[in-house]
Amino acid sequence: MARLEGKVAVITGAGSGLGREAAQLFAAEGAKVVVMDVLGDRAEGTVKLVTEQGGEAVAVQADTTIEADVARTIRTAVDTFGKLDIAWANAGIVSRGGVPSVMGGEQLEFEDFPVEDWDAVLGVNLLGPFLVAKHATPALRANGGGVILVTSSAASFVAYHSIAPYSATKAGVNGLVRGLSLDLGKYGIRVNALAPTHGMSPNFLLPEGAPVVGQSYEETAGPWDPGLSPIPLKLNRPPSLRDNAYAALFLASDESAYISGLTLPATDGGTLARVAMQFPEDEPRPTR
Repeated sequence: MARLEGKVAVITGAGSGLGREAAQLFAAEGAKVVVMDVLGDRAEGTVKLVTEQGGEAVAVQADTTIEADVARTIRTAVDTFGKLDIAWANAGIVSRGGVPSVMGGEQLEFEDFPVEDWDAVLGVNLLGPFLVAKHATPALRANGGGVILVTSSAASFVAYHSIAPYSATKAGVNGLVRGLSLDLGKYGIRVNALAPTHGMSPNFLLPEGAPVVGQSYEETAGPWDPGLSPIPLKLNRPPSLRDNAYAALFLASDESAYISGLTLPATDGGTLARVAMQFPEDEPRPTR
């Protein structure tokens, strides 16, 4: 039997990247999927991919930081498919206006980081999961339990240059998951997080000039360059979106039926090593 046979899943940020990949995988494993994305055409594109492969999905254009939008998305799942089994708060951003310098974007000193960017990152990455959990809980309780999954990040464990606000929100996700696992376990609701490392996601590792959404790294800049990796790769290849989608599938399925409160690193062991400090050739090394 398929691993999600008969299940209904909501996935936010499913118009591209990991969310799109997971929507296809979940559907292939038997789930009916509500594809939520702030860009409606992207959500529809994911639904098209799912249905072309024989799956069942509906699209919802919604903003994960707007409570009414999140509530509407959960209602869509129940109204369309009769119940909710899995709610995955996957939507996330690194910064408001583009990609930070570590990923080829504009170089900013921390003291120049706009408060508006902080608010935007906090809203999508932390308020969004809170709202998904809040509005999914009644539907999951009515169904006798289920799964809440949140996308965290390797950046919640180790430091990356230039993305301290992003790292702070992802560390907050880990704390949110632990707290919710205690609060909701009595209802049969498991709450876990997936912490992928950097990968081939159109919203994350992009070269200068790339759009924030819509193109993969290969489409914009060609083959993967290991020199761009801020965390050393231990398996000698970058993670694929399918690698991370399979990890999410495990947490969403009954195979993890006794796991709750966990943040699962999907990092190839790379977060176990400190990031080597790199200095420009003309910059002196610090001395004692």
